[in-house]
Amino acid sequence: MTAAAAARQILTRLTEVMASRLHAQGKLDQVVEIIGECLTSEVCSIYLLREGMLELFATRGLNQSAVHVTRMAIGEGLTGAIAQKVETLNLAEAKAHPDFQYRPETGEEKFHSFAGVPIVYRERAVGVLCVQHVEPRRYEEVEIEALQTTAMVLSELIANAELVDEEEARGLTAEQSGPQTLTGLTLVKGLGAGVAVYHQPRVEITQVMAEDIEAERQRVYRAFDRMREQIDSLASQAEFGVGGEHEEVLETYKMFAYDEGWSRRINEAIDSGLTAEAAIERVQQHTRMRMREIDDPLLADRMHDLEDLANRLLRIVAGRFGTAASQGLRKDSILIARNLGPAELLEYDKRRLKGVILEEGSLTAHVVIVARAMNVPVIGRVNHGKGGGVRTTIREGDEILLDATAGSAIVRPLPQVADAFQTRFAKSREKQAAYASLRDVEPFTRCGTRIQVMMNAGLRDDMSALGLTGADGVGLFRTEFQFLVSATLPQRERQTRLYRDVLEAAGDKPVIFRTVDIGGDKSVPYLASDIAAQDENPAMGWRALRLALEREGLMKIQARSLLEAAAGRSLYVMFPMVSEPWEFDAAKAVFDEQLAFLRAQKKLLPERISFGAMLEVPALAEVLDVLLPRLSFLSIGTNDLTQFLFAADRANPKLAERYDWLSPSILRFLRRVMQTSLGSGIDIGVCGEMGGRRLEALALLGIGYRRLSITPAAVGPIKELVRKVDLAELTAAMNGWLASPDGSLRSQLSAWADARDIEYD
Repeated sequence: MTAAAAARQILTRLTEVMASRLHAQGKLDQVVEIIGECLTSEVCSIYLLREGMLELFATRGLNQSAVHVTRMAIGEGLTGAIAQKVETLNLAEAKAHPDFQYRPETGEEKFHSFAGVPIVYRERAVGVLCVQHVEPRRYEEVEIEALQTTAMVLSELIANAELVDEEEARGLTAEQSGPQTLTGLTLVKGLGAGVAVYHQPRVEITQVMAEDIEAERQRVYRAFDRMREQIDSLASQAEFGVGGEHEEVLETYKMFAYDEGWSRRINEAIDSGLTAEAAIERVQQHTRMRMREIDDPLLADRMHDLEDLANRLLRIVAGRFGTAASQGLRKDSILIARNLGPAELLEYDKRRLKGVILEEGSLTAHVVIVARAMNVPVIGRVNHGKGGGVRTTIREGDEILLDATAGSAIVRPLPQVADAFQTRFAKSREKQAAYASLRDVEPFTRCGTRIQVMMNAGLRDDMSALGLTGADGVGLFRTEFQFLVSATLPQRERQTRLYRDVLEAAGDKPVIFRTVDIGGDKSVPYLASDIAAQDENPAMGWRALRLALEREGLMKIQARSLLEAAAGRSLYVMFPMVSEPWEFDAAKAVFDEQLAFLRAQKKLLPERISFGAMLEVPALAEVLDVLLPRLSFLSIGTNDLTQFLFAADRANPKLAERYDWLSPSILRFLRRVMQTSLGSGIDIGVCGEMGGRRLEALALLGIGYRRLSITPAAVGPIKELVRKVDLAELTAAMNGWLASPDGSLRSQLSAWADARDIEYD
């Protein structure tokens, strides 16, 4: 008999039992009889979780007097080990196993062979189904699979009959249901508290047994077709890996998506009488158990990918395509995701979004920049909790205290820990209030040099921070945010309205608008390109100014919008990712053409227009002498510059901490750029995330930079830092360290700051 046939035989009889009017205990009593008969097993027993202990609820073959009497802790005996590890045991001689414990009241001493499978509810073992024989023998695969399928049906019965307490169903031990701390990489500093919400919520299976097997099979066939189309589409798009999924993951995805063995096992599970959803979950449970037996990190990674793909297939089958953003956040929430694209993060209500936990993520990914703009704390590379990682440690709805500054998250905190966290929260707000008091204080160094401290923005709402922080203006307004959140190309009127609102909010303070920087990990479907689709390295591909110059209409509309919005005001325009002077000339020519058009239409024009470039591509540094005479200002974008200088993909989690902004190589490069510009009269500054980190800001001041454009939350701390610095002393120290560097300057700068009572991150 095949596994499917054996399971089908059991399920057919169980269907009748489930439909009967018997009470829950009566149903369990019949279940053990049915399984025992179908598998010709001398013993069949069901243990369920009650009050933190596994209790014998029903048995065929053991002493009936032991029912509701025999109890054991999680991890105790063979049954407890199955529940603790959520894995199957198949033993020819039970007594030979180190976890074996003899319970005389059961009368099991005459039985030798033993097999047990966990009964799983909401991803937790809430019971154990076991069989025993007098004769020593290992159970066949067909029998084990029949038991596993039956266990799925039992989980539905248990849930419906409320045989297991809801709280107990959610977790087994103090470790599994109590507080846990996860650690990761700090991506955006800050504190946040809320309930756990998964970006892609897991599908809850409500119906296990199928009414029409052929219909379920067709549902699975259609789901596989759709999933394979999705994976192939990802493979052909440059933006695959929007969330940090790279080539290796893609190949694994494709391997699993087209794996005939996987689809065959799901089909066999359907043959046994399961619904499409239950069949997928049943096969996945089996895979999880098999994988737990293999202590191999590479296979563990593959398991993670398969889990992702199985969840994708489940969502397709169940018709659940939306993310948590589409459902809306009902409470203060901590969002959990493998990774996120910047557009995906912007879909969330920032009033409710209190933090983000990423299983991947890197310091310079664009989603991190967006999170900083939204003032949302983020930690990344959180993938190794005690319970096997984020997905097994954190459940939907769990309370989370996120300390992104320390790179940690406390899941299900104790009351006293939550109280201490709230105290820290209050102190943090006090510190922010202290920074706010510097709003009207101009940032002069101890030696009397005025430093320009500007802020980065990208949303209309960000502009309120200008007045709150006292920043000198907006050194970088990322116009692409409007494109990322739009399903279609934003119309000229919409763009004009946004830019005008931003300028009005800024008052007499300057706003530097960066023309649209999309492509790479900021792709939008309505600007898909055949060229971009073939990019092997999207970060260095058809993006930013390259894309804008190709899509002439795109840049013309944006140029017209900016010129009209700035009528009667000063307009500052900056072009991203300029690698050669002719690109700057070509971009400026688009604005000149639109300016001439508006002048011919007798439209009100900007009083003054200043054009600048971003230095992100190292090649531009070699032709600065050619370009500088054409510029009004130059801004260095340290995020992209870093990845290009170090050949380090900003989205690759393995490279997240590989390179340091305080590395001599990047500091020497930045100093050389500053020295090249001396005497040109060109205003030069930094508008990347580097300038918002206090130790890094010290380094930038020490090599000559006097304009920093940073996240609004960093304006207060940087102002405070500037007022404690003597530039001559700092510059001398930096020159000395860079003359004969010994790795990162982090330790030297830290010691220098400590000696002068300068706080740093």
